[in-house]
Amino acid sequence: MIRFDEVVVRYPRSEADALRGVSLEARRGAITAVVGPNGSGKSTLVRALIGRVALVRGTISVDGTATPATERRDFARRVAVVSQREELAFPLPVSEYVAIGRFPHLGLWRAATRMDREVIDAAMTEAGIEHLRERRVDMLSGGEWQRVRLARALAQGGDALVLDEPTAFLDIGHEMGVFESLHRLARRGQAVLLVSHQLNLVARFADEMVLLHHGHVAAAGAPAAVMRAEVLERVYEWPLVVTRDPAVGAPTLVPLRAR
Repeated sequence: MIRFDEVVVRYPRSEADALRGVSLEARRGAITAVVGPNGSGKSTLVRALIGRVALVRGTISVDGTATPATERRDFARRVAVVSQREELAFPLPVSEYVAIGRFPHLGLWRAATRMDREVIDAAMTEAGIEHLRERRVDMLSGGEWQRVRLARALAQGGDALVLDEPTAFLDIGHEMGVFESLHRLARRGQAVLLVSHQLNLVARFADEMVLLHHGHVAAAGAPAAVMRAEVLERVYEWPLVVTRDPAVGAPTLVPLRAR
């Protein structure tokens, strides 16, 4: 569905590439999680996908069509993106902000239909924000704002959902709720591409993990293949052990005290 082939990105006035020949694929029906330390290139992947940074080399494609060749509205119909940062110029009510997700399907002048309103209501229910419907977005907590942004992406629909740190500011319950929602979406056939610092949570839900380090892929594969102590210690530069979650059997990272 979404494919990065040997992607190289360098920011202006930087002496090093932010991404150094990164290749990965986020397929339909699966959660693909990109993990790695701060500055490893995770968010740059998302910026490159939506055209915020130019490629020095390589290609990014959606269903075989390179993203520069994809008309932006068509791209938005197919891929919904929740970026790491977003600031609104106007403090809309939550319901109106979530409704923005339907814009690629409606255009400038077409009014929302009953189906669009049902999609919006379902997205708010899935994200657990129905009670915030009339509240202005500038009156939300950080965690509430994250869930509202997720609802907007769910209302947008499409074949793929791309999220950059979607559980930032969320408590354990809401964090788990988001991952359960992403799991349901993937099982319904969507491609979910997720950037996260939460390795243990990712290991429980992801079908594929891609570990970035200094802009290149340090490891990729099923969670058990990536969550190995010798790999993670080298990448994160911290002593740790990897055990098994007794509840679900997923690999679990346990950081140790400094030696």
